[in-house]
Amino acid sequence: MFDRHLAVWPAQLPRQLTLPQTCLYTNLAVSALRYPERPAVIYYDYVIDYRTLKQQVDALAGYLAAQGVARGDRVLLYMQNAPQFIISYYAILRANAVVVPVNPMNRAAELEHYLSDTGASLCLCGQELVDTIAPMIGRGDFKHLVVAAYSDYLPAQTDLTLPEEVKAPRKPLSGAGVISFSDALAQQLPPPELLVGPDDLAVMPYSSGTTGAPKGCMHTHRSVMMPCLGVALWMEGNSESVTLATLPYFHVTGMQSSMNAPIYQGSTIVLMTRWDRRVAAALIQRYRVTRWGNIVAMVIDLLSDPDLANYDLSSLNNVGGGGAAMPQAISDKLKALTGLDYIEGYGMSETMAATHVNPVHRAKPHCLGVPIFGVDARVVDVETLTELGVGDVGEIIIASPQLMQGYWNLPEETAKTFIEFEGKQFLRTGDMGYYDEEGYFFIVDRVKRMINAAGFKVWPAEVEAILYRHPAVQENCIISTPHERRGESVKACVVLAAGHEQVTAEDIIAWCKEQMAAYKVPQEVAFYDALPRSQTGKILWRTLQEQEWAPAQSS
Repeated sequence: MFDRHLAVWPAQLPRQLTLPQTCLYTNLAVSALRYPERPAVIYYDYVIDYRTLKQQVDALAGYLAAQGVARGDRVLLYMQNAPQFIISYYAILRANAVVVPVNPMNRAAELEHYLSDTGASLCLCGQELVDTIAPMIGRGDFKHLVVAAYSDYLPAQTDLTLPEEVKAPRKPLSGAGVISFSDALAQQLPPPELLVGPDDLAVMPYSSGTTGAPKGCMHTHRSVMMPCLGVALWMEGNSESVTLATLPYFHVTGMQSSMNAPIYQGSTIVLMTRWDRRVAAALIQRYRVTRWGNIVAMVIDLLSDPDLANYDLSSLNNVGGGGAAMPQAISDKLKALTGLDYIEGYGMSETMAATHVNPVHRAKPHCLGVPIFGVDARVVDVETLTELGVGDVGEIIIASPQLMQGYWNLPEETAKTFIEFEGKQFLRTGDMGYYDEEGYFFIVDRVKRMINAAGFKVWPAEVEAILYRHPAVQENCIISTPHERRGESVKACVVLAAGHEQVTAEDIIAWCKEQMAAYKVPQEVAFYDALPRSQTGKILWRTLQEQEWAPAQSS
């Protein structure tokens, strides 16, 4: 068991956790029993208490069961952040079924894969997405569609700026098998007997991986419960916490840190459907938000608001996230404004969110953090799988109760992803990294993202981290570009910071030559107004990479 990090382990926290031998739905049931009148969700000033939340979850579970949803069935949840997402998620679990969260940016081809791969008979979706998925009713096993209008959960009045999808009134629905969310609830059908326990499947997020179609990560109630409790404790949350939820719930990070963990604690979620920095600042002030999990781009955007000084952010006691490098200038600005360090972490769909988080009292910049409760993390040679030591770069492997059971219907992919090491099953993350003397882990890059420049290995994330030190660089992404002699070389895709528009590609290349080994220096620099991003805020390096190589591959 890796233990180098125990010297920096938070003194007030236990080393191990005893997990509840229950399903995830029980977390909601217990919080509703303890705190029936406490706000569970605040949605643009509309308040839902725990009693009401549980009542609506139970009613929707009854409707799902009446449509034939049974133990172990997969149910698609195709929706943006909204109260209906939370209700749907827990109702699926209460119906003894398995949640399949789907990115609301997905369209027909992706949805066809999810439906055929899971065999789902029912989907709950936002009404802005109904035209995409409704035409698929009747194909295969897919028979039922429940459509949510987010505006059903708005207060009579609010001064907050609302996204168009949230303001949109409920639209009339038609077609066999289609029903509105509100009509499904209105039937007030009793939920079925609760049959599932910790070892039943609970959630199946899809991981895009690096090749092929997305793969379903099979998670049990136990593997979801582990990081749900762990992150809640590690981030010093409690029943009085107020969490600003801006990360998308279809992604495991937002799902765990901003939905499952607060519900386990019986605390309050302040929920946003779309990111808006002015609305976020207003909500932090209005509801005395204490915790905010995010992506770096949100922090950059919030702190660049010229009117930010007009808002009181003093209630915040924990701000953190991951997914991209946090520029030092931004973390310094956050520290000056709030007195808080930005707490970075690391996780993946296969681990149901964080396995590594920085200690709140000893955070290191540009660092994944240390292994948290129950996590045994090692670094091994990619080829030989022999364990490496301090400072040596290799593939990070992880053993933990929070690991998935495997990929749905893909036994060969599952077998390639797990290895036996010291008598335990470890997950091969595909991420290259190392750990330092204190047991803090650092990521270098994805195994498949390495650039081979005339035999020299270049890890794009390492070059990106260095390039962020340049005062003119607001964002950057390193990709490979075809090279006549080397085969491939390094290219930097750069967004310049305001006030540095005069900086040239030659200026950046010259600076890089002073900062890094010659083989790592970008041979080309391209300037962008904005880099392409996923809905979770990650820079789409693969999109940039494919665009770069497309001309060469077509010639």
